[in-house]
Amino acid sequence: MTSLSNRFAILFPASVIAASCSAQTNGETPETATDHSVAIEEIAQFNEPWAAAFAPGTALLVITEQAGTMQVINTATGKILPVSGVPTVAYGGQGGLGDIAFLASESAADLSEPRTIYLTWAEAGSNDTYGAVMGLGKFACVAANCTISDMEIVWRQTPKTSRRGHYSHRIAIAPDESYLFLASGDRQELDPAQDTSNNLGTVVRLNLDGSAAAGNPLAGQGSPSDQIWSWGHRNILGMDWDAQGRLWEVEHGPRNGDELNLVEPGKNYGWPIVSEGEHYRGEDIPDHDTRPEFERFKETWSPVIAPGDMVFYDGDMFSTWQGDALIAGLKSEGLVRVEIDGEEAVEAARYSTNARARAVDIGPDGAIWVLTDGEEGKLLKLTAE
Repeated sequence: MTSLSNRFAILFPASVIAASCSAQTNGETPETATDHSVAIEEIAQFNEPWAAAFAPGTALLVITEQAGTMQVINTATGKILPVSGVPTVAYGGQGGLGDIAFLASESAADLSEPRTIYLTWAEAGSNDTYGAVMGLGKFACVAANCTISDMEIVWRQTPKTSRRGHYSHRIAIAPDESYLFLASGDRQELDPAQDTSNNLGTVVRLNLDGSAAAGNPLAGQGSPSDQIWSWGHRNILGMDWDAQGRLWEVEHGPRNGDELNLVEPGKNYGWPIVSEGEHYRGEDIPDHDTRPEFERFKETWSPVIAPGDMVFYDGDMFSTWQGDALIAGLKSEGLVRVEIDGEEAVEAARYSTNARARAVDIGPDGAIWVLTDGEEGKLLKLTAE
């Protein structure tokens, strides 16, 4: 159940924030740096929120809830609207309703005209198997009603498995809208991430209609290999484009070893052969340095942050954060800010939300919107002071 909460603000001065920072994987505190003070305001509550995206050209934030519902909040007025026409999802474990994306080129303040919407969710198969799918449909809001119509599944994880985790299913539409990139997790099966005859443990590059894009690294090997852009991934939970038009992703490692990667075509990122972490049963995994043929991470975390989402900051409100990656941390309970310099990445600061941070997006005015995890997940608005 969704309810508008009382609003409050917490101010975190730069000195307090810096004390919680971690610029290195070993958790050391960085030297003093200039930073923004951040005010955090609780706006509303949602039931197991998973993803959020602003409808381009509007103040409407569209939110998916894992059990299979969607809500729209007008961030200018606080008014909340339900969404009808949401597809049926296989809810359980880490599965349910997932990511959401719109085309920036369809930006308009009036949502009465249907616009393209992409959704991902977990789908049940035969014999108690499950897999992620992506649907393409139309989204519109008229008066107090928002609806999804003409929803059609245009992509599926192959194969389905009996496990109910590591779906990933994050969407990243190319800045010029030429292609759509989609994260497909290893489904807790490990070895398929190195087997390019399936699309598990990969980033796929698709046309906007969900078909495999021409010119992919394995284009001549048939479906689903012809979808694959990169492979050797574990469980990607955040994916976004930097100002240079490069795609980055952040993924859950095993026990320790979360990774931030620059995604490049035809590259193998090594999972499960290499990792900076170790298996949950305690077995060691060789480090990346032992196998130089695999693409190495740009930043890694031990202890883990357990990433939930990632965006590159491109607003004006936090002026010194331009081009930085903002990662929603579940275990780290806040935002992790990472500075990017060329192909180098280093954690710069952390900002506590006092709860598991699941999703993050940037509002039209440059404010940062964060959803926390769980049955009473909070929508927080972060502004610069």
